[in-house]
Amino acid sequence: MTTISPTMSHRQTEHQDSNPVPAPLPMRVAIIGAGRGGVALLDALHQIRTIQIVGIVDQNPSAPGLKRAQELKVPVYHEIADLITHQELNLVMDVTGDPAMESALRKTVPTGTDVVNGQTSRLLWLLVQHESTLQTELLHAEKLAGIGSFAAGIAHDMNNPLQLILGLAENLTDETDLEAVHLQAHDIIEAVKRTTAICRDLTSYSRRASLRQDCLMSINGKLDEALKIARYAVALQDIDIRKLYQPDVVVKGNPDELLHVFVNLITNAVQAMEHHGTLTLETTATADATRVRVTDTGSGISPELLGRIFDPFFTTKPPGKGTGLGLYNIKNVIHHMNGTIEVESQIGRGSTFILIFPNETVAGERSAQS
Repeated sequence: MTTISPTMSHRQTEHQDSNPVPAPLPMRVAIIGAGRGGVALLDALHQIRTIQIVGIVDQNPSAPGLKRAQELKVPVYHEIADLITHQELNLVMDVTGDPAMESALRKTVPTGTDVVNGQTSRLLWLLVQHESTLQTELLHAEKLAGIGSFAAGIAHDMNNPLQLILGLAENLTDETDLEAVHLQAHDIIEAVKRTTAICRDLTSYSRRASLRQDCLMSINGKLDEALKIARYAVALQDIDIRKLYQPDVVVKGNPDELLHVFVNLITNAVQAMEHHGTLTLETTATADATRVRVTDTGSGISPELLGRIFDPFFTTKPPGKGTGLGLYNIKNVIHHMNGTIEVESQIGRGSTFILIFPNETVAGERSAQS
């Protein structure tokens, strides 16, 4: 695995630029209402680093937003006064839809704290939902665009078993030996199975991911599945693949979206090496976090570009070879999973993309879902 010296490498996270400025103080926000509106706000606001959600309140203990808040480690309250009293709030967002809540908040909210409710709150909720839909559409569009670059690999892998099936079928028309017929029929069945497996891989990859389909899944299994998909887009024959997997590493998220993340990172890594080099996939889990490292021995990323690689529509690939949405979509998926992504790179030595997920699993709770 490529060793990168901290004094010689360039490190970049998805929310930093190459010339960092002092971070502004976070806006402290409280959410009133844990229904669908509360869930939408939680998912949107927790991705914004300059916003701190100090808590969410709902009198219904089974409200879906309370469960989502616990997943995001946002404090949960059952009384409004407990949330907004003695808190240095900048903004209170009321998404209950209750007309009586406006007057109640006016009496309770401290002076100097803004309140968003009523039609303004509804408009904000609609905007948040619209943004979520757009992000899903962008992810799906990039998947479909990527399949176009898989065309040559798919055609090759499909053509081989189809030609075998054709040849065996032609032989069977004149074959009289029953044992030979059985052997050739068995070869035909195996060739059909290989073709079916190719179609299954592509169908799994290209399908539209559900907005809420999170579950525990095996990180190692998803990386192996991504390698199978990535070989359609890039040649892996001359790539030395090193797997440094810690056993039973799991993370919570959307399986389809995480598969796309790994396919994209692996494809980018192989292209950066110009199809010759070492690709290292590493997974580790500690008490507080799960980490995935994808390392290549390619050309590396220059410091002036490092701060832009997560921007939408930014790409260093020639026209027609990339959408410029790959790393942007990866960033959004990782944020939805409450994680972060970092990059370490050296010109001429290669790059390492590091995904960090909070460890939210319970001891003994394991899933090998693929």
